Amino acid sequence: MRRLEISKIVIYLMLFAFTLMVLVPLLHLLALSLTDPGKAHLMGGLDIIPKGFSTINYQLLLSNPLITGSILNSVWITVAGTFLNLLLTSMAAYVLARTDFIGKKFVLFFLIVIMVFEPGMIPEYLLVKDLGLMNTLTSLILYKAINVYYLFILMRFIQDIPEEILEASRIDGAGHFRLYSRIILPLSKPGLATLGLFYGVYHWNEYFRATLYISDPSKWPLQVVLRQFVVRKDNTSLIGNQNMFDSSINFDFASLQAGTIMIAIVPLLFLYPFILKYYAKGELEGGVKD
Repeated sequence: MRRLEISKIVIYLMLFAFTLMVLVPLLHLLALSLTDPGKAHLMGGLDIIPKGFSTINYQLLLSNPLITGSILNSVWITVAGTFLNLLLTSMAAYVLARTDFIGKKFVLFFLIVIMVFEPGMIPEYLLVKDLGLMNTLTSLILYKAINVYYLFILMRFIQDIPEEILEASRIDGAGHFRLYSRIILPLSKPGLATLGLFYGVYHWNEYFRATLYISDPSKWPLQVVLRQFVVRKDNTSLIGNQNMFDSSINFDFASLQAGTIMIAIVPLLFLYPFILKYYAKGELEGGVKD
């Protein structure tokens, strides 16, 4: 019993240490972004309390059309892309997991080959170009509309739904569409929520392909703008030419960069609590009566 308690204490301490390793940098960035620009140089690497509270950094950032436009672009890419991902993935998972058709084994084999041997960047670029999707947000929304690995995860989840539930629905005259929309989707909420989180994080963090396919700055997602400001240190674009020469406004570029990072991180932090509640939720509880 004593050994068990000591092991629990060690585990809790390790988890607490790992949590601090993740949390302290985020709190430091938040504090730096809310620090008065004149006192930003006083902030140390472990400081998590602002020195002179000020929202001037966020006022400057959110008044920049490039920032606000990139936020809207990222929101549209994330919402539309995730909706399309979940729709197509769930439909394909239902067909492959709960129906029999000629060539099913070949389709599954083909999907495994695609998952293991993905096409290269050059064929993908040429395909996007031939489809006329260059410099459009659609190119980012349609990319990997179905992730094969996530498809197999959802297939496994759908296979665990008791056959008795589906059989009872078929006796009542339900067809494939009704089974899919009224039975499969409601009972797959935990799986869909999990994959929705994965897809959503991927779309929100989209960067590499945006730099390849999007040349118009007004169509850049937030991550590309973040790179422009934080990595390339394009301070002129960050605060605008007009504010650059306004002597009445104090600037601290490190604080502005921290604010930009927080704007990119905060939406995902708010999303997690709404998704995590589905992880332990038993959607099938009471669904089958012996």
